[in-house]
Amino acid sequence: MYTALYRTCRPEVFEEILGQEHIVKILKNQVASDNMSHAYLFCGTRGTGKTSTARILAKAVNCLSDGAKPCGTCAHCKAISDGNFMDVIEIDAASNNGVENIRELRESVKYPPAVGNKKVYIIDEVHMLSTGAFNALLKTLEEPPEHVMFILATTEPNKLPLTILSRCMRLDFRRVPQSTIASNMKKICQERNIAITDDAVRLLANSADGSVRDGLSILDQVLAGGDLVIDREKVIEYVGTTGEEFFIDLTELVLLKKSAEALVLLNDVLQEGKDVKQIMKDWVSHYRSLLITKFVRDAEDMLNMSSENLNRIRQQSNQISIDEIDYAVTKLSKTINDARWSTNPRVLLELAIVAIASGSGYEETIIKQPVKTVIKEDKEEFQQPQKEPQKPAQKQDVFVNSLACSTENDELWSSIFEEGEGSTGSYNLIRSGTRLVELTVDSFTIVANSDFTHRFAEQKKADLEKLLSQKVGRPLRMHCKVKGEAVLDNKTDETVNIAREAENLLGIKIDIE
Repeated sequence: MYTALYRTCRPEVFEEILGQEHIVKILKNQVASDNMSHAYLFCGTRGTGKTSTARILAKAVNCLSDGAKPCGTCAHCKAISDGNFMDVIEIDAASNNGVENIRELRESVKYPPAVGNKKVYIIDEVHMLSTGAFNALLKTLEEPPEHVMFILATTEPNKLPLTILSRCMRLDFRRVPQSTIASNMKKICQERNIAITDDAVRLLANSADGSVRDGLSILDQVLAGGDLVIDREKVIEYVGTTGEEFFIDLTELVLLKKSAEALVLLNDVLQEGKDVKQIMKDWVSHYRSLLITKFVRDAEDMLNMSSENLNRIRQQSNQISIDEIDYAVTKLSKTINDARWSTNPRVLLELAIVAIASGSGYEETIIKQPVKTVIKEDKEEFQQPQKEPQKPAQKQDVFVNSLACSTENDELWSSIFEEGEGSTGSYNLIRSGTRLVELTVDSFTIVANSDFTHRFAEQKKADLEKLLSQKVGRPLRMHCKVKGEAVLDNKTDETVNIAREAENLLGIKIDIE
């Protein structure tokens, strides 16, 4: 009968544990010095080696070898690996979570070990115990007999009572690095005389997302095809993965406003059999990850992903604004809700991609706003009517219009980044986060959608001035404002000049608010 890879490749000694060097060092030192704790708490996400390490520790305290422990070859080590060692008791708290189960445990700890040095209780998924069961376990956990050791394992330590946490030595298991998982997969393939490309290994390790067991399960699925040579296309064919790599690429395309390429990418994934509604939900989760990494420095556990994927997310989060994340999440959430009643949810997702890429509904058009003036005469203030005052035709109106963002302005502003990309690096944040709203003889004004984008544009001011000046053929100065502020300052030179002309014409004092 075939045995799954995650069982046949389970580590048997400390040296075989992947990616948990900090924990291995502590436990090996305690075993060597015979200074073991009476109770351990192993915390960490799935597939990081909690139960395997618990079994190895149980071997170490019962090993018959005179050298390094555990040896993995003595009778006790082999019996524990086979699961038939009387003094190592594994309890699944998910199905044995009542007070009666813990009372039975309390009775059994009184008896000394039958064949080994210590009686070891491994309680998996300990957070599933009921409140009464935790209370029943407290006293025994705090002062167990000399011959008893407890090893508690959980993926959710936050659900454990503080009274339990304070009685255990806590060891936190980290997500295994992608490079470590990839090396282990390659070694397994070599042992089976199977050639696997580096691209295929990286894709499999990326899909594992820090979990060795998940990675081995995916590799098992690929190896089941019976191919002697495995490449990236084979992995996609068998697994049909749409991991973080897909959502990073999709988000990058909509940021660059490449709707056609984004739709083609979606089509390729859907042809692999992926569920369109699940893609919507996962894409929302991706935008959440972008939001979290903008504010949280160490978000690996919070986002439940590997450090490699987290670095990719962080790089992309630096290129996207909060407003864009807000709009994308809102749009996708509405699409998910509409898809519940739609017979063709794919069309809804395609419409959402086009809307997010084009910024439809996100970028607010700056409309014409007359500048409010206050006319002071005889110490009485009143607002000037917005209708045009009668005056000689050669004089200008006493108001300033803020320019609407025209198509020509958009095309001109976008065109300068093609040269900028090749000269001084990426301008994607400025490209997607600013609009050109005014172009005069000697200056131009842009509006940024956030303070962060505004600061970045100011840092690149000299480069932007140079690029646009070369495009229009005359020197220009740049003014940058944040969306929500008036496009023109309250007292720009043009406004002041108009106000002065009105004073000369009407013979009254005009203040600009």
